[in-house]
Amino acid sequence: MITLNINGITHQVDEDGDMPLLWVLRDILKYTGTKYGCGKGLCGACTVHIDGMATRSCLLPISSLADSKITTIEGLSEHGDHPVQQAWQSLNVPQCGYCQSGQMMSAAALLASNASPNDSDITQAMSGNICRCGTYPRIKQAIHLATEISGEK
Repeated sequence: MITLNINGITHQVDEDGDMPLLWVLRDILKYTGTKYGCGKGLCGACTVHIDGMATRSCLLPISSLADSKITTIEGLSEHGDHPVQQAWQSLNVPQCGYCQSGQMMSAAALLASNASPNDSDITQAMSGNICRCGTYPRIKQAIHLATEISGEK
């Protein structure tokens, strides 16, 4: 039995410790906002926060997470009002939307560590997130808007 703290809720999981967090989230606990993309940690669709850091959940064994705080897109904010979520909605960032939860989780981690990122900071922080629809300009614009929204709070 492995105990996981996900979005502030303690979950007991009776699964093999080598099982990747992504599958526990999606298939067992039904946190379906986190997406499967490549299964190799390259595309960013499965990004969650582990102790506040953007992390790919598709490669992360649950046995390594017993003392960690895990946050999924569902736990980013209680009412969908995190500055990143507000900016994404305001600018209508998603096209197909598949990668966007991973994009938002990476952006939120960036803003938690750098309240005023420049374009280079954003490019570097978001470089591991792939968007097949090419919404990169809107993503960058939304991150800048999120910094403004954060400053207003």
